[in-house]
Amino acid sequence: MAAADGKLVPVERLGQRLVTPAGPTPEGPLRLSWLDRYPTQMALIESLHVFKPDMAREGDSPASAVEQALARALVDYYPLAGRLAVSDAGEPQVDCSDGGVWFIEAAVRCRLEDVDYLEYPLAVDKDELLPHPRPKPSLEEESKLILLVQVTTFDCGGFVVGFRFSHAVADGPGAAQFMGAVGELARGAGHISVAPAWGRDAIPDPAGALVGGLPDPAGAKRLEYLAIDISADYINHFKGQFAAATGGARCSAFEVLIAKAWQSRTRAAGFDEDSPVHLSFAMNARPLLHARLPAGGSGFYGNCYYIMRVSSTAGKVASSTITDIVKIIKEGKKRMPSEFARWAAGEMAGVDPYQITSDYRTLLVSDWTRLGFAEVDYGWGPPAHVVPLTNLDYIATCILVKPWVHKPGARLITQCVTSDRVAAFHDSMVDTS
Repeated sequence: MAAADGKLVPVERLGQRLVTPAGPTPEGPLRLSWLDRYPTQMALIESLHVFKPDMAREGDSPASAVEQALARALVDYYPLAGRLAVSDAGEPQVDCSDGGVWFIEAAVRCRLEDVDYLEYPLAVDKDELLPHPRPKPSLEEESKLILLVQVTTFDCGGFVVGFRFSHAVADGPGAAQFMGAVGELARGAGHISVAPAWGRDAIPDPAGALVGGLPDPAGAKRLEYLAIDISADYINHFKGQFAAATGGARCSAFEVLIAKAWQSRTRAAGFDEDSPVHLSFAMNARPLLHARLPAGGSGFYGNCYYIMRVSSTAGKVASSTITDIVKIIKEGKKRMPSEFARWAAGEMAGVDPYQITSDYRTLLVSDWTRLGFAEVDYGWGPPAHVVPLTNLDYIATCILVKPWVHKPGARLITQCVTSDRVAAFHDSMVDTS
């Protein structure tokens, strides 16, 4: 909980420094792929990873463990210690110059349980838990940074690792792969188990591929944050309905939950029945590029995904069974290999599948449960939970994350309806009828 006077709990910064690779690394420019260079990737993705104390590690410093492992991991992942730059051709690239990763050590003079383990609403300012060097870099300087890390310890021995990671250099699985490598080294491994691979030439670079405009906040609705914990019984209820209606066919928890979220949001938003509504979700494209990626994709940490989009009318989504909406989603997923192949061949003239929109009729879904963040272990066990953060409150989003460690089910982190519609959205989400 917050302090008695209602103010946020303060964070004490203990130091900041640039962490460079612990050994010699190659220098010079590295090419980014078409997808790495896509305009919306030029942002730092932010997240908080909450670790409970381990009495067996009492007296050990999480900050020191992470910092030392980070320096060792950067020998293999040396591009992350570089800076984003612009090539002579005017394209973004990575300058491997050993500029270093900003590392900030901080402390909060209370226990994690005193701030409810950073459940929402946060009792600690998120920007105090995220790595922001001081003095604040200029926008130009910050735009060149690839990775920043902060470890904030609490009096109980628990800690929070805050990351700001450039989406231009790594996608979700790639970022989690790197964090996992740091964890391996922090736990005492002599080397990382999966060697990283750059291999950006393996990503398609379609001739004349359309690049749509950036999302426009002008006139967009401001959307409210809501986190919902979903039980395993809830998921199994809808899985059972799907199996009963399809002769025993299976569906995933992801399909069930985004179907329910799409329907609940559509109902709560009150769209006209004939209004088109859209659901967009990223799918890992590594299996489709297995033959092109180095080592079949093992160790590849660059952007390698495709955004699928399914559409219907608001009336149909609002009135259909969850089974029928799952079928719409499954059909969209089946299209992914052929649609990705068409895009890669430059056959989707006039269409940008990667465009992110602020159109209120579109819900953008991300699945963080399979990325690997929940398995990262720096020697204190895996995180109790992971908090994805977004600074764009005008893009309707729904992020599926793993629930608290050892707890079955899932958690939905949503920012998809206006404040006056949150109660209706929540009530529809928890309704299993």
